[in-house]
Amino acid sequence: MSSLTLPPLPDRWFHSFAFPDGEKVQGIKPLEPLRGEADLIFNQPITGKRILDIGAWDGFFSFEAERRGAAEVLATDHFCWSGEGWGDKRGFNHAHARFASSVRSLDLDVPQHRVEELGQFDMVLLLGVLYHVTDPYRVLEAAAAMSSDHLVIETVTALRHEPVPAMRLFTELELDEDPTNFWAPNILALREMCRRFGYTRFQVLPETLDNLGWRRWVMPFRRKDRYRRAIFHAWR
Repeated sequence: MSSLTLPPLPDRWFHSFAFPDGEKVQGIKPLEPLRGEADLIFNQPITGKRILDIGAWDGFFSFEAERRGAAEVLATDHFCWSGEGWGDKRGFNHAHARFASSVRSLDLDVPQHRVEELGQFDMVLLLGVLYHVTDPYRVLEAAAAMSSDHLVIETVTALRHEPVPAMRLFTELELDEDPTNFWAPNILALREMCRRFGYTRFQVLPETLDNLGWRRWVMPFRRKDRYRRAIFHAWR
């Protein structure tokens, strides 16, 4: 494909990519950690499945789902495409063209996802979204409603040594000096919310973040890594 036909490049990328012609782009999130994260997110075959990627931004995980054999992928975003964030949709559009992708896209905020309009998906991805919203319970409820079976959440976690479901509210600029970072749940909170939304089986990666073993991890509580990221799988 001639470069003259490609959508314009973004001012900067969030996701990194290696395109089929060998060219790479370096985003804020490096390629190798993205690939490792994808292996944890897609840790079961997705061939032939219908995938929804909520908060897709530049679309790395949308295109990765397509590459791994998903029958249909819908990428959605609003804040990073036309909202108040510093990004826009140019990165997604450019990568979409470079991959000659069939991934569909819609500019939708999370509460605007409706089963009656979009149908349900076999797998819903809510990656790097939950801690950026002011009402994580309602956002998670909306995402869960779109999934007929499998929901994957990637999020910052906190209070993982508490023996009860709990969520931490950050003071302004406390986490990464980003005023859009609000909440971090512990794993028990994720389990309880997803249980209320109809899920019955769970997996957390890395497993050391699972609150079921909270007493073993009391000493690390005072370390600077107390806000750890987790990938949380829930199945109906």
